[in-house]
Amino acid sequence: MPSYVMSVRKASRGKFTAEVGETTYLVVPDGKDPDPSHAIPSQDWFDKVTKLAQWRNDKGEQRGDLLFSVHGYNMSESEVIERHRLLADGLNDVGFKGLVVSFDWPSDDKALAYLSDRHKAKLTAMRLMSEGIAYLSEKQKPDCPMNIHVLGHSTGAYVLTEAFDDADDTNLANSAWKVSQIIFIAGDVSSNVMSTPDPRSDSIYRHCIRLTNYSSRLDQALDISNVKRVGIAPRVGRIGLPDNVPANAINVDCTQYYGLLDSSASVMKQDEPHGIKGMPTHSWYFGNTVFTKDLFSTLIGVDRYTMSTRAVDGEGKTVLIR
Repeated sequence: MPSYVMSVRKASRGKFTAEVGETTYLVVPDGKDPDPSHAIPSQDWFDKVTKLAQWRNDKGEQRGDLLFSVHGYNMSESEVIERHRLLADGLNDVGFKGLVVSFDWPSDDKALAYLSDRHKAKLTAMRLMSEGIAYLSEKQKPDCPMNIHVLGHSTGAYVLTEAFDDADDTNLANSAWKVSQIIFIAGDVSSNVMSTPDPRSDSIYRHCIRLTNYSSRLDQALDISNVKRVGIAPRVGRIGLPDNVPANAINVDCTQYYGLLDSSASVMKQDEPHGIKGMPTHSWYFGNTVFTKDLFSTLIGVDRYTMSTRAVDGEGKTVLIR
């Protein structure tokens, strides 16, 4: 099955670059990397993804589920599509009947480009909202409710925070762009920003049904001692959400689970059937069977305290379990 990508990378000489360009809507053939030649008219793209996201439940009722995935920094378009496929295939394997699409902003594939990437993430954040999510929300039909979900990995979580905040600041015309589930994994956002009230996160809480933050204190990429982040406050993907968050937010601590995954070869083989792409402590979520089951339950609206992949530890924290 082809992959659907909304790209804001600049095209040059028939290839995508790490610079900001026009928005293109891609249908990427299976096994191929995104290429400007994969672009189709925006209306055709929206028609296709809307149709593919629709399904019927056991009662025969029609609904739709569309998950926008937003990647982090230091990612080439080749790496973006690789993780897109891991995420989409994993969800399909556990019964997800909706569609995963990726928002590809122009990060560079250089480790030292962190600050440059973060600037481009902010520049392009509003495009995700105004040229993607808001448009789809506006086109919803009463007889087929479309649940729009968004997932941000690493700097992708920063893109989402900026996108929702900018949409409110600019009084985005369509007020129906509220989304269902927002998911942060290894989020490169200050934990303090996610407290309430805080003008930087008020919008993202207000415009979703639920926000789920997956964190791990073993995430080396988000370690405050990391040279690229010297002086930056502790990240929500490492220490979790602060205590003062709205009732529609929940933190899932993955520290204990990742420790088990990392220390057991048999668990690693079972739970990471495709291996881990990228820095293990930061990127293990993609293709991981336990995380994918938990994510699936989140997307379809299972009560957040009754999932088989979660437990409450002795400190009262919600933790990810096998």
